[in-house]
Amino acid sequence: MTSLAALRKSYERAELSEDASHSDPLKQFEEWLSAAIAARVPEPNAMTLATVGADLRPSTRVVLIKGFDEKGLTWFTNYDSRKGRELAGNPWAALQFHWVELERVVRIEGRVDKVSDAESDAYFASRPLDSRIGAWASPQSQVIAGRSVLVANAARYGARFLLHPPRPPHWGGYRLQPDTWEFWQGRKSRLHDRLRYRLDSDRHWLRERLAP
Repeated sequence: MTSLAALRKSYERAELSEDASHSDPLKQFEEWLSAAIAARVPEPNAMTLATVGADLRPSTRVVLIKGFDEKGLTWFTNYDSRKGRELAGNPWAALQFHWVELERVVRIEGRVDKVSDAESDAYFASRPLDSRIGAWASPQSQVIAGRSVLVANAARYGARFLLHPPRPPHWGGYRLQPDTWEFWQGRKSRLHDRLRYRLDSDRHWLRERLAP
């Protein structure tokens, strides 16, 4: 087995300077996300979501961004899942994108709220039929006896709803409203570029360079 301590990579693809970056972090994020999509990196919309439970233990999982604008970044999931329960008790969370091929990371922190029922309904209706049935079939984060439980549930709800399953009451969207962004660009000799944007007391974005 290769020694993990011996693994090395020199980051030399790009740089991130104050002059070449946007003063608005949302525009900077849009530019980087568009670049990741154009570069055909695997699942450029995948982001790690970190939450903290009542026991103060953090947990992470990968979710898919489904939209972003000046109101925040949106994803959809089961409200009864571990992440849903933790967000109900502590609405502060963090997101991270890692586009390995571009040697870039984006980290976002802020408060999370549920999106409106109308927004959740609209997105749910746009999903493939098997995904809509799956939202009913999976008691997400609960212990089950085996995969047969999911298969049986999917068959039962498929027969019940046919081609028109409604959105489950336990399923919908969340939106994180950022108060902090960080953009990380890998650089040679581990002298990486890190630009952080944070809201000041007047709700303006303050851009700062962080040491790597």
